[in-house]
Amino acid sequence: MSNIVVVYHSGYGHTQRMAQSVAQGAGAQLLAIDAAGNLPEGGWEQLAAADAIIFGAPTYMGAPSWQFKKFADASSKPWFAQTWKDKLFAGFTNSAGVQGDKQVTLDYFYHLAMQHSGIWVGLGMLPSNTKAAQRNDANWMGAYSGAMAQTPSDASVAEMLPGDLETARQFGERVARTARRLAR
Repeated sequence: MSNIVVVYHSGYGHTQRMAQSVAQGAGAQLLAIDAAGNLPEGGWEQLAAADAIIFGAPTYMGAPSWQFKKFADASSKPWFAQTWKDKLFAGFTNSAGVQGDKQVTLDYFYHLAMQHSGIWVGLGMLPSNTKAAQRNDANWMGAYSGAMAQTPSDASVAEMLPGDLETARQFGERVARTARRLAR
């Protein structure tokens, strides 16, 4: 079994619910970035011990939340020591807009992983893009580089789309399968 950590920030709970779905699929540990942009005690050690790190943050104003960016900037210490070199990385995001510039957030995660000399795992799922497709289908947004979800700004956490949560769960499974394959 691989040691997988989902490190995420959630402003209103939607990204946390998505993180829980990713973690369920991956058999991963959750590591929340708090409202001040900090990890809990032992968080950096947890990431150092991980085989795979999955990033998650809401997309605000066309990028990850500032709390996630603070965490990313603080990761310069493991970067300098190349502590995360050759780990698997992946990412997911949620925003209120259907497009919402979520791809920019996933690109940010990808570039952060590459800075750390990591190996990126994409979604690996075909889009649900036929005329019969519904918003509750897995990967209805047609993402490739990571998992995306859309939650209207006035929707509660309980109202998140089942297809988005299923996409997140399957994405977590893919990261876990990839980690097992590379561990052989």
